[in-house]
Amino acid sequence: MALERVFEPRFFDPDAAWLAAKFSLKESGDDLMMSINFYTASSAPLAVAITIAVALTSSGVVQADEIIGTPGSPSAERVLDGNQLPPQDMPFGGEIKDGALQSTPWWPPRVVPPAEAPNVLLIITDDAGFAVPSTFGGVIPTDTMDKLAAEGLSYTSIHSTSLCSPTRAALITGRNHHSAGFGVISEQSTGYPGYNSIISKDKATVGRILLDNGYNTSWFGKDHNTPAFEAAKSGPFEQWPTGMGFQYFYGFVGGDANQWQPDLFRNTTQIYPFEESEGEWNLVTAMADDAIGWINDMHQIDPSKPFFVKYAPGATHAPHHPTKEWVEKIEAMNLFDDGYEALRQTIFENQKKMGLVPQDAKLASWPSEHIKPWDQLTDVEKKLFIRQVEVFRGLRCLQRPRDRQGDRCCRGNRRTRQYSDHLHQRRQRDECRGRPAWHSERSGVLQRAQHDTR
Repeated sequence: MALERVFEPRFFDPDAAWLAAKFSLKESGDDLMMSINFYTASSAPLAVAITIAVALTSSGVVQADEIIGTPGSPSAERVLDGNQLPPQDMPFGGEIKDGALQSTPWWPPRVVPPAEAPNVLLIITDDAGFAVPSTFGGVIPTDTMDKLAAEGLSYTSIHSTSLCSPTRAALITGRNHHSAGFGVISEQSTGYPGYNSIISKDKATVGRILLDNGYNTSWFGKDHNTPAFEAAKSGPFEQWPTGMGFQYFYGFVGGDANQWQPDLFRNTTQIYPFEESEGEWNLVTAMADDAIGWINDMHQIDPSKPFFVKYAPGATHAPHHPTKEWVEKIEAMNLFDDGYEALRQTIFENQKKMGLVPQDAKLASWPSEHIKPWDQLTDVEKKLFIRQVEVFRGLRCLQRPRDRQGDRCCRGNRRTRQYSDHLHQRRQRDECRGRPAWHSERSGVLQRAQHDTR
């Protein structure tokens, strides 16, 4: 099958920057190869909702509501055409008479996604620059990410709001962050439109869109899109993940959290799992355990129902709380002993070799008036800075895919035989291994992405 279409998302209002997305899709066996070009009115972040909606409509090639099975039967299903969410109720199609035996029951069909709708695992790492992993020229080896990048999409044009809440609001709504109420982080919200930290109902999240299309949806980890004045056990909960289209939430509310003893919630109930294993429990690992458990549960209940997982670990936002073993592993590599200027040059040359930056590009001069050159530091200062970056990289590696949590999630999905159906939408970092369901050349075909630099 080959198809080319202009897709205009109808769940976005005129203030959203995206105007249209033109894409081409080729299907061969189990592989989907898609190239997407977004046409925008302004510099906007990646519209994940558009991307996934395109994948949904294209994979099933559904043009109008489709009823599967016998209409009115308990097993009847309905695939939406995507024109309206939530969909209009269907009129009763049975017959009611004085006697039950003379009447005809009629069940409304259950909404389900198209038959080929993919599972979606969206993994977002915090405060991880473009060149942290080896995938984009960094010195930390991330073999799994390297493999995924070679078979998937790699972004070379990165756009960011430079703050946690705004970037994430744009990511989950596909809108300019001001349109979604997050001109600033939630803790700095003000009583003005675009800055009140409230995602209104007409700014539907990707979770809501997919849930209304028949998906199971979940959110693990950091939630920095609940207003600070509603981040309490007393609610209200409309602005919590469970109120914005994510059926299940396991994580913390706010910009950061102690990774050993976080303010942790399951849905809207505070929990304290670390009390049972003090000093051993760590949120990064616990998140992976819970995500794997949820995915397995959903698969066992209904293997045909696809899922969407937003997986947002606190790493590598402060506080940096890696386990001791990972700090020691990084220390033994001696990756940073030559100083930050030498590291900067090494990464830059790596990126040239990988074709991520132009061959004639030049690094800006070192800002000596703000940051001391390495050779002007004392031995104590050098030791301090080296230790800081080793702890940072230790936390990054604790949740890196090659050895730890993201890969565990993917291996959990393999056990359910769903991995080959995944649509992996990578925002700066995708923590998984394997063959994504749709992919293109590693040339940055999809040129709009963003990363959280707060």
